[in-house]
Amino acid sequence: MRAVDVVAAALERIDRADRELCAFVEVWHEEALRRAARVDALLDADGAGATGGGGALPLAGVPVAVKGRHGLRAAGPLLAAGAVAVGATSVPGPGTPWRTWGLGAGGRTVNPWRPDRTPGGSSAGAAVAVAAGLVPLATGGDGAGSVRIPAAWCGVLGLKTTNGRLPSADRTGLAAPGVLARSAADAAAWWRAVSGEPAASRPPLPVAAVWSPDLGFAEPDPEPVALARAMAERLVATGVVRLVRPREPVRLRDPGPAWLALRTPGAGPPGSTPEPGPGLAAAHRVRAENDRRLAGSFAEAPLLLTPTAPTAPHGHEGPGDRYSTSLTWAFNLSGHPALSLPAGFGRDGCPAGLQLVAPHGQDALLLAVAREAEARREG
Repeated sequence: MRAVDVVAAALERIDRADRELCAFVEVWHEEALRRAARVDALLDADGAGATGGGGALPLAGVPVAVKGRHGLRAAGPLLAAGAVAVGATSVPGPGTPWRTWGLGAGGRTVNPWRPDRTPGGSSAGAAVAVAAGLVPLATGGDGAGSVRIPAAWCGVLGLKTTNGRLPSADRTGLAAPGVLARSAADAAAWWRAVSGEPAASRPPLPVAAVWSPDLGFAEPDPEPVALARAMAERLVATGVVRLVRPREPVRLRDPGPAWLALRTPGAGPPGSTPEPGPGLAAAHRVRAENDRRLAGSFAEAPLLLTPTAPTAPHGHEGPGDRYSTSLTWAFNLSGHPALSLPAGFGRDGCPAGLQLVAPHGQDALLLAVAREAEARREG
């Protein structure tokens, strides 16, 4: 199938569905079709003649959505691999103090499973576009859970990469690029394009993993914990992971105050020497202590499993006083790669997620485990 046909079909899906979903702030019809035509011309010159991505264009003709109006700035590796950007996805609108919703061109972004619920944020439209089948891949950015939480609440896969592994405009070092995808294979194709790493080999199975329902400080609701634990048990039953009992349960210090202190304008990026203050000094102590405790966990097993979000998706009126980031932002503070895997549905009909965390630089391990999980579920 030619790239122009694939991209035209994606644009048609967006035009048909986005009036209700409001996942996009901009859709680039003419430019996307021009890019697709150039991909076809390159394939014809190379003798390939169809999408499907061999050789120098491994993502030839794949429609992708980018996060926000400035998302194309970071999409160079995807475009170089032959992907075609079809539009910019929604992020929270201006003036809101909370980041768990999105504002599309036609209004607020809705969860595709329940329109009265938020899709999560800040990569709101990205998760919705993938979950609704409008595109197979969407880029995201994750500063506190902004890829993983919408992935969990929309029922798709979401990867936050190791902090510092890929370029990021975030001066604090807390945010890392990520991707939302319908499958681990699609996410792995994105990873190869942006990282330049070859395909990960299948890890020796089962992979040892430690389970923590709350990281020692969070207070998640019972249902997201039960859904994530059930998904972890399915991974055990299919031979993907092996749960081990650690010598010490994973008990991190609450990263919230430290994250907020480091996010302030005077904090500066990791390794810098900003003006000292009690909040910043305490933040660095929390980070160092949590790093020590996580190192102990990863010395016993290369995976840490938790629920992705502490609650089900909330309504559009806002999250109240519950931080949806309570189980995710610890790994923005520590820099570890983390992935949200779909973990079934709650009684309200909304999806939940299982979070997988790996040592620094082991992004490919997360994707390989997710791919094994999908293959065994489908088999």
